[in-house]
Amino acid sequence: MIGHESGSMDLPGASGSGVDDTLSRLGDVLGDGFAVPGFDAVARLAAHSLHVPLVCLVLASGSALWFSADAHRPDAPHALHPRYIEATRQGQTQVVADIEADPRFGGAPLLTGPGPARMRFFASEPVYTLAGQHVGALCVMDYSPRDGLNEDERADLRDAARLAGTGLLLGSYVGRTDPVTLLPHRNAFFEDLRARRRGGEHRAWLIAVDVAPVSRFGAFIRAMGHAYADELMRDVAARVQVWMPEHTHLYQVGTSRFAAILPGSPDTIDATRMDELVHRLRQPFDCLGIPLSIQPGVGLLSLDIDELDGGDPLRLVMSASHAAQRSVQGWAVYEPSDDERQRQEFFLVTELAAALNDHTELDLHYQPRVDLATGRCVAVEALARWQHPTQGAIAPDRFIGLAEKAGLMRSLTGWVLDRGLAQLGAWQRAGLDLKLSINVSSSDLAGELVDRLREAAQRHAVALEALELEVTEGTLLEHCDATRQILASIRALGVGIAIDDFGTGYSNLASMRDMPATSLKIDQSFVRAMDASPHDGAIVRSMAALARGLGFRVVVEGVETAAIFASVLDMACDEVQGYHVARPMAAAELPGWLARHDAMRFRRRAG
Repeated sequence: MIGHESGSMDLPGASGSGVDDTLSRLGDVLGDGFAVPGFDAVARLAAHSLHVPLVCLVLASGSALWFSADAHRPDAPHALHPRYIEATRQGQTQVVADIEADPRFGGAPLLTGPGPARMRFFASEPVYTLAGQHVGALCVMDYSPRDGLNEDERADLRDAARLAGTGLLLGSYVGRTDPVTLLPHRNAFFEDLRARRRGGEHRAWLIAVDVAPVSRFGAFIRAMGHAYADELMRDVAARVQVWMPEHTHLYQVGTSRFAAILPGSPDTIDATRMDELVHRLRQPFDCLGIPLSIQPGVGLLSLDIDELDGGDPLRLVMSASHAAQRSVQGWAVYEPSDDERQRQEFFLVTELAAALNDHTELDLHYQPRVDLATGRCVAVEALARWQHPTQGAIAPDRFIGLAEKAGLMRSLTGWVLDRGLAQLGAWQRAGLDLKLSINVSSSDLAGELVDRLREAAQRHAVALEALELEVTEGTLLEHCDATRQILASIRALGVGIAIDDFGTGYSNLASMRDMPATSLKIDQSFVRAMDASPHDGAIVRSMAALARGLGFRVVVEGVETAAIFASVLDMACDEVQGYHVARPMAAAELPGWLARHDAMRFRRRAG
């Protein structure tokens, strides 16, 4: 007859030196009454396959869960002897064939307390979390000595220990604990807030710590793996906990985010203490032997606990931490205006995704580029425009920046490429001899861009020699080797490549010289200031001479006045672009502008 009993009890000696802090935190969270989903089933399988009457899951923190397959044993044992507990902490398989004859344990009994019979055989297998953390051991015991465990029995014990580890972490996660840092998670955070309200508290400061922007944290994982990111989160948590006031709990409320409820008056902020926390977090971390600096953001929110129901204070304080990541100070107090801006950005991102699908709100305008030697318009730059049905015209730098952050840039570039080449084909069939220039971002510069260009050109029957891609100087320098290879493949198609915004990216001139680019566009921020600043004029003149010397065709952007145009005529430039030449215009307006421009050009020559 097989029966069972299970329960939990304290283990003497479980708080000895050398126990990993992580294990202690897990024991603290689980407590004496911890539950392990499926433990009885796992223990029953182990007892059956190994033919043992007693199975025990031991945590190094000082708790244990017992299973007895012996229906005649009246009482569960009180505890394992401390010497056997220490053996389970070694993270190694332990097999004691005969306890009374094993010199390692000096004849110490396996069990302490009122157990009715002495155990003679003991074996244990370490239990690990899914992240590889050693959290305890699964132990099996018998009344009689044995010769040991054969290979099949060892495999059965290992499998049972793995199942126990999975159940252990599942129980802690579903309850209150994050499985990586072993900190209480978001559910526990809100439970504790509600408990404060029941205790009569009315206001509190909430703090949120963002480890890094989502895209950068994702880059950590792609480059170093999940184990590295997990270790980073544990290290960040440790630094925050050292800084936190005594008796303050830290919660993990997101993949890369922590939160806490701070003590003290909700009407004051200790700026010095906040600066200290940011300073701590900005110091490099040594994770698995590899140093890393993060981009932390610390947010603060003064919360009216009485208004907890129906609100989301965690979202609000996260809004502040998100804003803080972009600030020099590194910490920020929640501001409703910042929150509204972020909500508006989210709204626009979803609207932009819809606009890219239905193609009714987006349009392209085209800005001419004029050759200085002939005065002829030789190219137009395609510029995306968005006319929102309720918000009106959305500024390009605003929605393009959102597209970058939201991962929509490749879709937007694809739409511009398809729409622009379709228009170029129509112009060419109408007899207009023009090149089309299109901006691409760093997210576009992948191997499939070559195929996308080739397919779009074939679809619209346009020669790729009539297309030019504009890539910012910063993008070119971001991934020099990979970028150079992709651009070389694009140049092999006959597509021109322009280095855009030159002068703003702190160029490595050797890298720039080796880039397979055909033209260089001097950034308009220097050009627009030429009227008022002789220094900017000298900078533009020097950059133009340098670019010409490197073999690039030089385009000057931002030519917005007659005076700037006259200054540029005296420089080593090939083309100009700007409001003095023409503003961006709809495709239907371009043929008329070209006709007027050519008529004026011929009159000047005739005069």
